[in-house]
Amino acid sequence: MQDVERYDVAQLGAGWHISCQRGQDPVPSAGMECAQLVGSIGGVPASDLATLGEVAASNPGKLWLVGNEPDVIWQLNATPEEYADLYHNVYQALKEADPTCQVAIGGISQVTPLRLRYLDEIMAVYERSYGEPMPVDVWNIHLAILREERGTWGVDIPPGMPDDAGMLYEIEDNGDVELLKGQVVAFRRWMAERGLRNKPLIVTEFSILMPPEYGFPVQRVQSFMLEAFDFFMTASDEDLGYSPDGDRLVQRWAWYSAADTIYATGNLFDPDTGQITALGETFAVYAGSWQ
Repeated sequence: MQDVERYDVAQLGAGWHISCQRGQDPVPSAGMECAQLVGSIGGVPASDLATLGEVAASNPGKLWLVGNEPDVIWQLNATPEEYADLYHNVYQALKEADPTCQVAIGGISQVTPLRLRYLDEIMAVYERSYGEPMPVDVWNIHLAILREERGTWGVDIPPGMPDDAGMLYEIEDNGDVELLKGQVVAFRRWMAERGLRNKPLIVTEFSILMPPEYGFPVQRVQSFMLEAFDFFMTASDEDLGYSPDGDRLVQRWAWYSAADTIYATGNLFDPDTGQITALGETFAVYAGSWQ
């Protein structure tokens, strides 16, 4: 949640990180690539489009993420109409400034039937409004496992959707790796059914969000992390996967997070001391085994 350069991230052996600097120049650190997150408030970019264009032009070929969790009422909180307009305006500004950049859709919080319908509505609104299919270079998801029910814990209901409930996950489900794997397969199937199979898929947030006292000690989080990493590294499907990448289902992913003071279970560094955590050391050993 703070500048990534505050931490000795070279210890991790990570390949990339996501910057929430909202329009400032992407921050390189320890040789990692930086994907730039375009923040938004109520469907309006937190940085003006001219500034985004200047940053894109001075950092050509970068990956840009348009918003964070548009489907979550306390994150971007955008109706399909609001997000379609936001995406169009940001996409146009970035591509005009740097035609070589890659633009990714904002990651929905989790892959469920309700949230896939929300994405379908965004795409339909975009095509009606702008007379062409929504141009997405990179598809992007988060893999939370949280309750979908209006007015309770979890991720509530996407803005503009009439439902009162979707997947009624329990707290224990938050650490179920099989549910995480199923979300990836479900999204790849959704992509294939819409003619989007030959687009890369990235996961820009996943971890266990529940605190240790809810039944998630560090050993359980370590096991969750390693099993998910193995799946991302190896899972492929000749009917659903990305052909240029050996039919793999996922092209890159990011653990959440370097250091968060609210959802701290997945922290790779201690936000107070800056020291690497036991989970961070697990990450580093895994990354080192593939280098």
